[in-house]
Amino acid sequence: MNLASKQTTFALTTPLYYVNDLPHVGSAYTTMAADALARFQRLRGQEVLLITGTDEHGQKIQRTAEKLGRSPQAHCDEIAAGFQQLWQLLDIQVDRFSRTTAAPHKAIVAEFFQRVWQAGDIYEGRQQGWYCVSCEEYKEERELLSNKHCPIHVNTAAEWRDEPNYFFRLSNYQQKLEAFYQANPDFIQPETRRNEVLNFVAQGLQDFSISRAQVSWGLPLPVNPEQTIYVWFDALLGYITALLEPGDKPTLDNALRKWWPINLHLIGKDILRFHAIYWPAMLLSAGLPLPGRVFGHGFLTKDGQKMGKSLGNIINPFELVERYKPDAIRYYFLKEIEFGRDGDFNEERFVQILNANLANDLGNLLQRTLKIAQKSCGGKVPAVDLASLEVDSLKVSGVTLGEQVATAYEHLAFDKACELALNLVRQGNKFVDEHKPWALYKEGKTDLANQVLYSVLESARLAAFLLSPIIPNISQEIYRQLGYSGTIPNNWEHASWGILQAGQSLPEPSPVFARLEVQATG
Repeated sequence: MNLASKQTTFALTTPLYYVNDLPHVGSAYTTMAADALARFQRLRGQEVLLITGTDEHGQKIQRTAEKLGRSPQAHCDEIAAGFQQLWQLLDIQVDRFSRTTAAPHKAIVAEFFQRVWQAGDIYEGRQQGWYCVSCEEYKEERELLSNKHCPIHVNTAAEWRDEPNYFFRLSNYQQKLEAFYQANPDFIQPETRRNEVLNFVAQGLQDFSISRAQVSWGLPLPVNPEQTIYVWFDALLGYITALLEPGDKPTLDNALRKWWPINLHLIGKDILRFHAIYWPAMLLSAGLPLPGRVFGHGFLTKDGQKMGKSLGNIINPFELVERYKPDAIRYYFLKEIEFGRDGDFNEERFVQILNANLANDLGNLLQRTLKIAQKSCGGKVPAVDLASLEVDSLKVSGVTLGEQVATAYEHLAFDKACELALNLVRQGNKFVDEHKPWALYKEGKTDLANQVLYSVLESARLAAFLLSPIIPNISQEIYRQLGYSGTIPNNWEHASWGILQAGQSLPEPSPVFARLEVQATG
């Protein structure tokens, strides 16, 4: 599915992260991926809206705040600020930060609820079952461990609930959802996640509770203010709230005017059911078009083990970015882990990959050729006739590379996009070793030497442009050292081979990526 070919706007979201604690590396992983895709879409000339934010209601927040001696709102404010700080540290360009405690969100939720109520899809009933506060979700008894603990939050017992609630008629949407999935096979990705959803739906959909009787920290239920709206019914609508233009009156019509439907929801696989089943059914009930895609990525481990406080192996993303800088973090997680599968962080592997790819391959290619240009070309890009390059193996590879990388980005194959660009870089290093432009200059073969040098410099530029969604700072520095001023242009013409201008002045070269040493992380 080509995401960039038939539209001029592109809206994508991360989850709205739950504010029970400061962001962890899993939250950073999703958001780095979303930012890389958003940057790619901007390069393609799209008008992009990247939405992230925080999910701030529910019993878990209420209890966490009480435990810490804060008001729920004060707790939410502090944690939301932590998320915003981390995104800045990771050079994530957020367009909208949606908070479910914001006043416009309350108005959007009330209007949406009214639409679903008028459709006859909400009714009063009684909820009995085991509830995991950490998941904010009722669990079927077969899902629980033998001691009635949640299989995800194994240290916390599920709580038995028996209370009056209001329910959403999810069962009404069984056939409509199955028909939609069949007609839109790319809606849920990757295929493993799609199969999970299809299997779950095939077992029969049950109505789910959308209110809570014993939770005060939440939005009042419009038809019964003594109850609050279930956190997931509330939080999913934060995606719509985020679409409001600043200053607009908070109505559904205003929110949906430009950016709806969302093109892509990027989520962790643990919240797939809410986004791929509950959310589409809610939207169908309200008479709204459905999003383009829901992509559920995998989990992260550290040194092959699941991360947890009890194991003492939590990766602190604030410490990680402080020690190794944002581009290094972005590159490792998006290059080394196939997006959609589970992945692992190993510090030695991290250092090894970064040094090999960015210091040795990319940095080395740029430095050695720039030094030759300073010495033999007067510090300028050599003049060549692009149409008649005699030494053209890099050109042959570079001419088709842009569209290959674009296809990889469109399919969220960040690892493949990196590898394609790095292959050109490796080719460039081999090209220099084989043709020895320094020797050609000494032998008086200036035209041939210029061709070699131009091909290598242009290949470094092209690789930097194609990698810029993932390593924006390093790519920007490469462009600067190739004589460009300002930021890398959002112009997909730069994905073509042969953009570097002859005679362009080249500043004195300096390393674009300093080699890393293993450092202890939190």
